Amino acid sequence: MDFARQKRMLCFWIDKIGNVLFRLSWHLVHAIIYLCYFTMGMVYGLESHLISRGLLRKYKYLHISKINYLAIVIESEEACRTSNVIQLLQWVTALGINHICLYDNEGILKKSKDFILDKFDRAILFQDTHENNMLLDQPCMTLEFVSFSDGKEAVARAANVLLMKYIKSGAAGSNQGEQIFTESEMSEALKTVGSGGPEPDLLLIYGPARCHLGFPAWRIRYTEIQHMGPLKSMKYGLLVKALYRYTMVRQNYGK
Repeated sequence: MDFARQKRMLCFWIDKIGNVLFRLSWHLVHAIIYLCYFTMGMVYGLESHLISRGLLRKYKYLHISKINYLAIVIESEEACRTSNVIQLLQWVTALGINHICLYDNEGILKKSKDFILDKFDRAILFQDTHENNMLLDQPCMTLEFVSFSDGKEAVARAANVLLMKYIKSGAAGSNQGEQIFTESEMSEALKTVGSGGPEPDLLLIYGPARCHLGFPAWRIRYTEIQHMGPLKSMKYGLLVKALYRYTMVRQNYGK
């Protein structure tokens, strides 16, 4: 009896000590991860401060002419921070980028477009330029507001254009098998419905997710994508660093 009781007590204490060690290991791992992120945040913050003050020489010279069109994707919950969005646009335009696309999934920025446009002199909507090839010739600031619904509706309208073209060609009445549309035909259909749009050279994502959040995929085939973190934590220095990194990328093929 004593041996069985001692065995049960030993198993009990082994389980208890094992649970304590497991919890300590779990908290230790979390503490290490937290310290790593905290350290990275401090380093990025210091780097951003040095860049903003102009103390890092290499960031003083940006080949900003390489960025003809910039897209900024903002997570919908943070798109309500209109003051932050305006501040970000002021930074971007101060750096010499005048052609910008603003995107959020739910179209919150589109509802504030009049308020945002009023904050900038000589700012016009991209849609008012009429032709995409006129974009680069515009001396003023152009803003495009896009949401997920725009892309969804564009695909539906483009599909309808292709269908009508297919029917008019007479192919629908013949037994030619499944019709395959090429990428160029789809691009032409999107342009026909007014949803082609220029392809951004660089796309900056502000939000927790490291994805384009539904930005029209046919417009980012050759676009460089960079995640910038939450909009509320945006920093001028990190913006300059992102633009600098893009301008230093060697492009081996064109559009």
